[in-house]
Amino acid sequence: MSYLEFDKSELVNLEYSLNREILSTNRAGGYFSTTIILCNTRKYHGLMVLPLDQYDGERHVLLSSVDETVIQHKKEFNLGIHRFPGIYEPRGHKYIVDFEYEPTPKITYRVGGVVLEKELLFVHNEEQLMIRYTLKDAHSPTKLWLKPFLAFRNAHNITKSNLFINKRYKEIPNGVKYRLYSGFPYLHLQLNKANEYVPTPDWFYNFEYMKEVTRGYDAHEDLFVPGFFEVSIKKGESVIFSASTSEQITSSLTRKFNAEILRRPKKDSFENCLRNSAHQFIIKKGKKTEIIAGYPWFGRWGRDTFIALPGLTLSTNEPKLCKDVLDTMSSELKNGLFPNMGNAKSSAFNSVDAPLWYFWAIQMYAKHTGDSKGVWTLYGKKMKSILAAYRDGLPYNIKMHDNGLVWAGEKGVALTWMDAIVHGKPVTPRIGYAVEINALWYNAIMFTLELARENRDSRFVKEWEPIAQTVAQSFREVFWYEKKEYLADYVDEEGQNIFVRPNQIFAASLPYSPITDDMKRGVLEVVEKELFTLKGLRTLSPLNQHYQGRYEGDQATRDSAYHQGTAWPWLLGHFMEAYYLIHGKAANALAKKILESFEEDMNQHGICSISEIYDGDPPQRPRGAISQAWSVAEILRIKRLYEMNT
Repeated sequence: MSYLEFDKSELVNLEYSLNREILSTNRAGGYFSTTIILCNTRKYHGLMVLPLDQYDGERHVLLSSVDETVIQHKKEFNLGIHRFPGIYEPRGHKYIVDFEYEPTPKITYRVGGVVLEKELLFVHNEEQLMIRYTLKDAHSPTKLWLKPFLAFRNAHNITKSNLFINKRYKEIPNGVKYRLYSGFPYLHLQLNKANEYVPTPDWFYNFEYMKEVTRGYDAHEDLFVPGFFEVSIKKGESVIFSASTSEQITSSLTRKFNAEILRRPKKDSFENCLRNSAHQFIIKKGKKTEIIAGYPWFGRWGRDTFIALPGLTLSTNEPKLCKDVLDTMSSELKNGLFPNMGNAKSSAFNSVDAPLWYFWAIQMYAKHTGDSKGVWTLYGKKMKSILAAYRDGLPYNIKMHDNGLVWAGEKGVALTWMDAIVHGKPVTPRIGYAVEINALWYNAIMFTLELARENRDSRFVKEWEPIAQTVAQSFREVFWYEKKEYLADYVDEEGQNIFVRPNQIFAASLPYSPITDDMKRGVLEVVEKELFTLKGLRTLSPLNQHYQGRYEGDQATRDSAYHQGTAWPWLLGHFMEAYYLIHGKAANALAKKILESFEEDMNQHGICSISEIYDGDPPQRPRGAISQAWSVAEILRIKRLYEMNT
């Protein structure tokens, strides 16, 4: 019995199956993702989605899907399923009798006396998808038709039929290769045995992606079908289909598939599911090691990288991986700031908190390794340069004031993690002294002072020790809301914004805190009472008139709710860290409930992972990206906290 169980009787139920999505990455930025019955419901779904260097590393869908038709007694049974406006056609899901996720996604079809298994495998560190078809049972000669649906377009866009497509192909061993548009790589389509390729170039029109319909995006696409492969298959035989950006040695496909299967990480427990998911975010390309913020549509984000890094690497006891990411990101520091999205060549440096989370990530690494001297040697100079940049002033009015606190923001720009913008205006501008920015600022100064003392940098200590004392005193004076005993979310020229938000939790969770234990208790009490759910902390109290408890509708409606009540799993990591600091081992009961809550979701939404967000209102449905780096990371950290205190 496998850990990830699916109700076999419900697989033909579209409401059940289409809300369960699978994801597999090649650990180099590429992925395949679809639903468990292989019906694409998003424009981001596809069997081969790859980052293309020639297009600034943006992901492109090359192969959308592959339909199989079983031929027996001259009768055709199409196993595919696609959504068109008002109809699903064909309806091959009615033949599905089983779905398994481990060691790799496998679907079993039964058509009369034919039992066919289909296994999908994305090769690690290569740009190759393999599909293995195994005929488990048949009582007469059987053939397969394999029909690829090609897209060759940016994952964020939709393709339409056009006259610019290149329908020509080149024959290669046991297959063909296509390049629909110049600038793209060739897609090599091959089988591991002799077959007949029948070119029937044609467009298929108006595929409908239901998730995009509900999200208010263009949801109708045309796909190009170049032809189909016809191959005979005997009972007990396996036929392998390969799609790759490089030509394959077809006689080696079986051996390669078997070797890759053995490399698949186990997904037989909650922890192993989280570990597998954690590794999918970590991308190695050349000398760079980066973290993808989430699948299927996020790229690399500076802020998300540093927040997720300790959980994804140190919680799995992989400090070298942590260092590799820190080194990659350190090389892109520019005048005190890190790229917010993308890389240093093509990114806006508009994240006020990313550099401050950099300190925290290094802090966690130093704690894990115990190598303060090595950390200071590697990162000390950059840490000091960031502090100096914040003190002296940065773009977007980012600057330390005379009271030691960091002011940040300008009209029309969202600099904190609450960065949703609707119709050109930030939903939560938070211009001024933001509570988490200044909690992180204090922690960064204190951690740097700690390393400086240990490594005898007396000049830095003399310069920054008085500043640290000023920051702590000012923080308490400026942010503490005495009447209700919690911290203001931000403070501007008009005074304290006292909306109950989760950003105050960091002042209670970070290793160095500017507030007293009594203040921490006050923060914990209000956060637990008004924001806490087992799926995440709400971004705004339900008692607030601006609260929005459901994340749904078109983009503007969703973005308006993004930080106005939506619950975020990643915030639970710092909430529980603060909880343990105040309550000790008594926090275990709550940590256990949180972990059990997410374990219940392992076979829903994004299978074997944790979603980006949840509705603030019950029943708290998973929303957003199906697999989010900092969600997985912080649940891993909670698991470690629980184990350390058990």
